[in-house]
Amino acid sequence: MAVPGKKVLLNSSLSQGSGEDFEVFCQPCDRDDLRLPVAGYCVDCEEHLCDSCFNTHRRPKPLQHHKLLDKDNMPHTQNLSTMSSSTNVGQTGDLTSPCSKHTKEVIKFYCHDHKALLCSVCVTLDHTRTSCQVDNIPDISGYTIDSIQFKDTLKELDKMTEKCHEITVDLRQMVAKSNTSLTNVLAEIKQFRDEINHRLDELEKETSDAANALKQENDTRLKTTEETCDNVSKALKASSDMIEEVNTTKKADRLFTELKNAEQLIRDSEKRMLQVKSTGATKEYTFDPSQAIQSLLQNEKSLGTLTAKIQKQPSPPSVKALKSRIISHHKNLCVKTLSDKTDCFITGIAASFPNQVFLADYNNYSIKMVDINSEAIQQLNLDSYPWDITTTTRDELAVTMPGNHTIQLISYSSNRLSKKNTLKVDGLCYGISNCQGKFAVTFQRPAKLQIIGLKGTVLTTVITNSNGENMFSNPEYVTTNSNAIYVSDYAMQTVIWLNWQGEVMGSYGGMGAPQGIAMLDDGSFCVSDMQTGKCNILNVTGDCKESTTVLKDLDSPMAICRCDATKTFQVSNHSDDKKEMNIIQIYEMS
Repeated sequence: MAVPGKKVLLNSSLSQGSGEDFEVFCQPCDRDDLRLPVAGYCVDCEEHLCDSCFNTHRRPKPLQHHKLLDKDNMPHTQNLSTMSSSTNVGQTGDLTSPCSKHTKEVIKFYCHDHKALLCSVCVTLDHTRTSCQVDNIPDISGYTIDSIQFKDTLKELDKMTEKCHEITVDLRQMVAKSNTSLTNVLAEIKQFRDEINHRLDELEKETSDAANALKQENDTRLKTTEETCDNVSKALKASSDMIEEVNTTKKADRLFTELKNAEQLIRDSEKRMLQVKSTGATKEYTFDPSQAIQSLLQNEKSLGTLTAKIQKQPSPPSVKALKSRIISHHKNLCVKTLSDKTDCFITGIAASFPNQVFLADYNNYSIKMVDINSEAIQQLNLDSYPWDITTTTRDELAVTMPGNHTIQLISYSSNRLSKKNTLKVDGLCYGISNCQGKFAVTFQRPAKLQIIGLKGTVLTTVITNSNGENMFSNPEYVTTNSNAIYVSDYAMQTVIWLNWQGEVMGSYGGMGAPQGIAMLDDGSFCVSDMQTGKCNILNVTGDCKESTTVLKDLDSPMAICRCDATKTFQVSNHSDDKKEMNIIQIYEMS
């Protein structure tokens, strides 16, 4: 005889029977092979509950708003299909997304400390339970269906979509106003020009071309912004649709994964929107005729000036003082592979979180992807020698190929390197850096800097300064942030600082032979300097006014790269010692 108040453990035939003990029974307990009489019903869960489950049902926070019916008002039949489907929620069968790093493994865990979706290998290697708060997704995903998080995520996706729309509308209005002002400028230029003689035709053309160039720059910026916002909107809409679809199918694990992916998408989109909004100022123009020309026409050298009234002025970047950095040698990596026909000459380095570096091997006509932890190397052979390398997206690289006069785009998705399309350029391209959807590329013979769109459109070319003098001699490397471009010129023994309009802002000289150059997160940069008798790496402020030595007495440092995410610093060597040519030095730098 059963003891009153105690749950009775039934055998498997009873737990799967068709009402042999009770015509209506507690469904949550039934999943634990316990069949107990019903005391009530939850409308939201669509489940019958025993006395214990009924009394405790509202205690968990996600269930506090569920509607409960007592025994007199509850339905007196059970929907077995609903019961069956409810037992499948939270099962690991829903977890099918592959790990981006370990492609043969499936995402099964979530790290709360790093907000990262993980596979079992990730947990073992990088997110151990002693150092991170890691949970099995099925253990924590049960309350995501129709949850507050689900609703809030959809709201955030909608907000980001609306922000994209607002940015595009605002910029369209400002550009229209700016273009209208420039149209008026052109009319005033023509009207003023009609008052003077034929001698000023050339000056009129130059001023008109300047105004038209500004219009084109406005239109190009608007088009780039519209494309960026459109792409972000599509990504947000796709994420929103996927979340709603997965929520409808009640796949909690998949929904949890998609929600976390959506959170990352929202953070990435917010950054992209901030970048779009901070890319320079849109200006309104007026034309001011020269009073001197009106009175002394024959002596004037200018038709007039274009005066800009800034509609939206971003705050200028502040130059921070150099901070004291702690740097220590971490490890040496030999990057020569069995397929290499000669010793390496690593002329370009780029980093990708968390532990990957990409190398341009000039001597072996190849790009190498190296895992710093495992030291595994993937290699892609090219048909000519590469020089420099930069990341463009989370799964794409851009490599300069001087011999081919091209920039080769390379995919590194699924931990594999593969060629994509190429961008044709008009010279020997060497240094390359990507920032906010534009490349800064250095060239030799003739020495110049070009700002190029990601599809290969040349936006700006810088060859000479305002005095007509050559700006560069042997510019081999370049680095960028949203406000500045820094070019290291080997022959001029100088780093040249420019803005994104191609205007010279300053320089840092007095070096022996500047080579590789890399931005740091505080707006300063590092540059390798191969002086006779001493080879150092310097840290220079963004305004090029102060510097300090962070690494000294190195063996001919060549390419350098800083990974802010892992606080590491990579250096290659151009050494007389052939073994050193095959080594990448890894430093920890904070």
